[in-house]
Amino acid sequence: MTSIDPTSTTNALSLVNVTLEYPDGDGIVKALDGVDLTVQAGEMVSLVGPSGSGKSSLLATAATLVRPTHGLVIVDGVDATGLADKELTTLRREKIGIIFQQPNLLASLTATEQLLIVDHLRGKSLKAARAKASELLDMVGLGPDAGKRPHQLSGGQRQRVNIARALMGDPKALLVDEPTAALDHDRSDSIVRLLREVTDEFQVATIMVTHDTEFVPLTDAVATMRDGRLSAPVLTAA
Repeated sequence: MTSIDPTSTTNALSLVNVTLEYPDGDGIVKALDGVDLTVQAGEMVSLVGPSGSGKSSLLATAATLVRPTHGLVIVDGVDATGLADKELTTLRREKIGIIFQQPNLLASLTATEQLLIVDHLRGKSLKAARAKASELLDMVGLGPDAGKRPHQLSGGQRQRVNIARALMGDPKALLVDEPTAALDHDRSDSIVRLLREVTDEFQVATIMVTHDTEFVPLTDAVATMRDGRLSAPVLTAA
């Protein structure tokens, strides 16, 4: 889980001594405090910890949605903290897949169209995007339901669309926020197993924030956050 050179492209995602501070009245809140984390291609790390410990801040910083106060965020060998806003947007669009807790699907669009609109924003051809969308929906088990709209899908199926959508850009890093929070046990199990399969198949670096430690053994390692500090990842037995 660690590397001497965090800029190496074998490390799809590295956070190096990352600190994130927010003003809070007359003081400063340190949401992240000297966080170091490196995830290689094909690795899946669980991130656990109590509410308010900094898990969401870590995910947002790794996703380049928030710039750290200090430290480096390196994605596929590129130092994101050194990029201008436009360059940062391009990096995020091309190299990072984000799976939010709530799928936030557009009510009027079919499962296929949810994926197509993402590639439209990337300027990809419609023909290529349709082929990719079909392939991904098949992979996540939604081929027969590709023409359905969100209200016609179960919670687990909507989360599968969410996963497929995040993969449309062939990301190097996949950042997942509580993917099982709104699902029952069986659907939760199938979603985490799907994320494991996706990590292996696409060789992405996956960080999964989770409150459900039952599924931690499906990942390669688990790291714990507390008060903005991150423990070194501990290998798990899959």
